[in-house]
Amino acid sequence: MTAVALLAAATALAMGVWFSAAAVVPQLSLAWDLTPGGSALLTVAVQLGFVVGALVSAGTGLADRVPARRLLTLGALGAAVANAGLLLAGGLAGGLVARLATGALLALVYPSALKEVATWSRRRRGTAMGVMVGALTLGTALPHAVAALGGGTGAAADGVPWQPVVVVTSVLAVVGGLLVLLVRRSGPHARPPATFDRHAALTALRRRPVVLAVLGYVGHMWELYAMWAWLGVLVAGLSSLDGAADPARGAASITAACLAAGALGCVLAGVLGDRVGRPASVVLCGTASAVAALAVAAGRQGPLLLVVVLLAAWGFWVVADSAQLSALVTEHADPDLVAGAVAVQMAAGYLTSAVTVWLVPVLVAATSWSLALAVLAAGSLAGVAAVGVLWRDQRADARSAGA
Repeated sequence: MTAVALLAAATALAMGVWFSAAAVVPQLSLAWDLTPGGSALLTVAVQLGFVVGALVSAGTGLADRVPARRLLTLGALGAAVANAGLLLAGGLAGGLVARLATGALLALVYPSALKEVATWSRRRRGTAMGVMVGALTLGTALPHAVAALGGGTGAAADGVPWQPVVVVTSVLAVVGGLLVLLVRRSGPHARPPATFDRHAALTALRRRPVVLAVLGYVGHMWELYAMWAWLGVLVAGLSSLDGAADPARGAASITAACLAAGALGCVLAGVLGDRVGRPASVVLCGTASAVAALAVAAGRQGPLLLVVVLLAAWGFWVVADSAQLSALVTEHADPDLVAGAVAVQMAAGYLTSAVTVWLVPVLVAATSWSLALAVLAAGSLAGVAAVGVLWRDQRADARSAGA
């Protein structure tokens, strides 16, 4: 559909500002004299800003009083301005303020885009949601693609200015916000959303399937954003890139391609979710992602082609089940409490991601990438286990109904 395609394109362009700082961590670390912990905080701040923005938007009723398309445009334009604030930050303190504001404003973009797309699809909602999360995935690859065109990222790119990456991603976010204006109306399945309140959210969690889906999402987010945030640094440190003509540009290109592969994974998982069931799709994707992370841990010192294949497989699977986990919550929550349940799910997931985004560089500095990747894989498998219980419960209920 034209409307879904426009919304997907707008989301991809707007969400590129999320990792604009992560794509140029080596340059910012030098310019601002950052420690590994300080570099991690720049990305953690976006996660925390997103959580605060999502809860404030829902808790104040903003998401209910303002049309989703208008919120999406306002959020994209605001995030572009906040992202550009990095140019004036001058150091970690100012950078954290800019990143917190960016995350808070992106909380108007991502949930609004998902809500708007849901109005255009009912029977194939899993596929439609997969397309939207695929667009988000392409957005994460954008800063690295911009860096590759401008000279790359990584330790070898210390002399490459970071400012153009920030400027270009901000401009693309503005384009994404304006693109939404071409969508003139909501879809035929639009309905007034319920107003969020904390009591409704807690009531929604009394349902066992909702709790299991939220736990699955937490495990998924334990791995996802840490992978997205630090893949560029991992690739830049590959020994197999040392002999390349332009290691920095090569690292940025590989990172962008491996992150973009996740868009295809989201579409595949959406199709599988609609055809064989969401729990089965989530279990497959989460298990494959954990296996891929462990394979990268074991093979990252191997030949470059092998490492790229393993990283691309990880990028493909790591985000694939995201939309299906959100769909599980909406399908199992009380219809009158869906907004509260989704708010709890997103808050829990993004708070969890903040922990691992901070933890990964600390583990790498203290031990190695291998341990950090194993820790991420463990979180993914824990999420799979929770959804596996949900899947078992569904099959038991189906057998009881057929008896």
